[in-house]
Amino acid sequence: MAVVARTQAEIIRRRFFRHRAAMGGLITLGFVIVLAYSSIGVGPIPGWWDKGYMSTASVLDGGRPTLSVVPSFLGGDGIRLGEHPFGQDNVGVDYFALVMRGTQQSLTVAFLIGFVSTVIGATVGATSGYFRGRTEAVLMRFTDVMIAIPTLVFAAILAAAAGRAGIVALGIAIGAVTWTGLARLVRGEFLSLREKEFVEAARAAGTKSARIIFKHIMPNTVGVIIVSATLAIAAGILLETALSYLDLGVRAPDVSLGSLISRYETAMQTRPWLFWWPGMFIVAIALSVNFIGDGLRDAFDPRQTRVRD
Repeated sequence: MAVVARTQAEIIRRRFFRHRAAMGGLITLGFVIVLAYSSIGVGPIPGWWDKGYMSTASVLDGGRPTLSVVPSFLGGDGIRLGEHPFGQDNVGVDYFALVMRGTQQSLTVAFLIGFVSTVIGATVGATSGYFRGRTEAVLMRFTDVMIAIPTLVFAAILAAAAGRAGIVALGIAIGAVTWTGLARLVRGEFLSLREKEFVEAARAAGTKSARIIFKHIMPNTVGVIIVSATLAIAAGILLETALSYLDLGVRAPDVSLGSLISRYETAMQTRPWLFWWPGMFIVAIALSVNFIGDGLRDAFDPRQTRVRD
């Protein structure tokens, strides 16, 4: 039997798609994203749901959810969607539309946090690890100072200033304080790779430092960067939830999943669905991204044996 030679990219892709938890997370995250953006639409693009997240109406049956997934033979009301599947809030706003808007905002902030923290962390780590000397000392001492400040406190200070400027400013502000872990990881990788023979050969050939960093070393650290980026997204949505719960994240009249939990925490005993629906979406997104990150880590790490090549 002939042995088929696979490239490194094919091996990584094969490992990732054989990781069951990662595939479950990818499907769940994809479903949440498609549901959130297709249901109520984005900007001028309408969605398939006929109710808006700011439109009020008469409160029906105390605002109870009309969604039922328990078959009648099990004592339920049968499988039905109803007019307000997630119920209604205090003033009659359709809660499904409200949760979908909150999911959109939370996802946007989380992905912005992941992107900004990855760019800053990779840049700081690569620069300090390659150039060493005074550059490394200055950047690493700055990183140590950032680590010494509690992330939630620092993020709260920046979020308080950026929250009213919109979700883009909020995501950038939070991402600017969550990059330290990646910076240390990338620095360690660069310290090891900069002494390799292929890097020495590139230096001897007169290759510029920028080309060595981006062409020769950075591709060999892409696994660490991608995995850290996915984990930063998961941490970002939880951090945004915490800040919105403290009224320092997404501001009214807009909503996020965290602000919905904060707004309706007092309804936990009387109308628990107002609390549980956004909470379930937060858990689903955070777990999905963590499972994807776990699968990417196993795929990029050749020492992992959980998934065969």
